[in-house]
Amino acid sequence: MNAVPPAFTPAEPTVEPVASAAKPFLDELFETGVLIPSGVDGLYGRSGAFEEVIDRFETLVERHAREDGAVKIHFPPAMPRVNMEKSGYLKSFPQLAGSVHSFMGNDMDHCRLLSAIAEGTDWSQFQQPTDLVLTPAACYPLYPTVAAKGPVPADGLLFDLKSYCFRHEPSKEPTRMQFFRMRENVRIGTAEQVSDFRERWLERGPKLIRSLELPCALDVANDPFFGRGGKLMARNQRDQQLKFELLIPVNSVENPTACLSFNYHQDHFGTLWGMEREDGEKAHSACVGFGLERIALALFRQHGSDVEAWPKSVRKVLWG
Repeated sequence: MNAVPPAFTPAEPTVEPVASAAKPFLDELFETGVLIPSGVDGLYGRSGAFEEVIDRFETLVERHAREDGAVKIHFPPAMPRVNMEKSGYLKSFPQLAGSVHSFMGNDMDHCRLLSAIAEGTDWSQFQQPTDLVLTPAACYPLYPTVAAKGPVPADGLLFDLKSYCFRHEPSKEPTRMQFFRMRENVRIGTAEQVSDFRERWLERGPKLIRSLELPCALDVANDPFFGRGGKLMARNQRDQQLKFELLIPVNSVENPTACLSFNYHQDHFGTLWGMEREDGEKAHSACVGFGLERIALALFRQHGSDVEAWPKSVRKVLWG
């Protein structure tokens, strides 16, 4: 069952977007204290107001998840290295991956480490890979967890996930953070069950965002696969309409930002991790992902840095 018709056309935004500003948006965020610089692009502190906006938005998402009967699970920002290796993430997205390294030497190695630091030379040679890597997407730890529990029941499974995620793409665009939070709803079951789930969120997602008076448009998308082979994978993903994104103007009106994604994995993770249904068939999966920092940034860009001055209609949706 297709989630959307083959001749799908992007929805037009129904809210007038904020005009592009002459000053870079990141500078505005620093000046108003919404974000706090760290000295590294893509790594920022967040103000209390920023965190409160995310909390209130998550309440909206969780309300839908609870009504749908989703099981709530939150994973840490790291996962076993062997799981990333098995997942194929390093084959498709090596440019984004991050691994955890630690010192594992003896006293002499420690002295050399301290000397390197004192001399301003490279001390990373004294670090070795651990069994952990940084979680790239909130749903990645879920699939081996589900597979280990046995067959997927006939009515399928639905989860509400959250995790801090890491992707190595330093940028001065505030929407492209290296550490960010992702909220996901993941459906696992038959092809029809997961397609129905994604179709429901393709309707629900834009309505949720427009209730916050944010302009948005839905469009076919692809993941940033690496290398020459990645171009073919990206084209196939778009041709099959396996990924959609909800675009919102944040950094600029001309180049809107993907703040929600709607993904149909077919039986990829079912085959990879051995997730089987009770009838022995491989389970299909789909997810809707919310980039929480990006949505908060969209709200600050559209409505201003003073949350108390936001439109009453928006505050009512978020704060009730």
